[in-house]
Amino acid sequence: MSVIDNLFTAAKSARVNAYAPYSDFKVGAAILAEDGTVFPGCNVENAAYPQGVCAEAGAINAMILAGQTRIAEVLVIADAALCTPCGGCRQKLNEFADQSVKVHVANLDGVRRTFTVGELLPAGFELNEKN
Repeated sequence: MSVIDNLFTAAKSARVNAYAPYSDFKVGAAILAEDGTVFPGCNVENAAYPQGVCAEAGAINAMILAGQTRIAEVLVIADAALCTPCGGCRQKLNEFADQSVKVHVANLDGVRRTFTVGELLPAGFELNEKN
């Protein structure tokens, strides 16, 4: 199985468990850490809408909890033509990934398009210069 296949399977499985009673728009994500571990995440809505958590953020949280801090590859899946990470998640990915890291965007049938973190967020906020 390829890396993309593993990420797709993990993200699709995570999407099934998404908590989206308000929008009924379930999203799954899977992050490949630099050590080869895959961390899935799903969106979790809240009645106070801005308090929800995106799938990408959940996957990043799981990665950090496991002691990993660098992203090697990402896949996001939703039942949509093209569901790219939101602006906040683009900035979160930028925090833990190089500009060249691939972000695959998929629908339920497969990958639709691949971007780099740099393409999704060409001028992300940086508190300190990256070396």
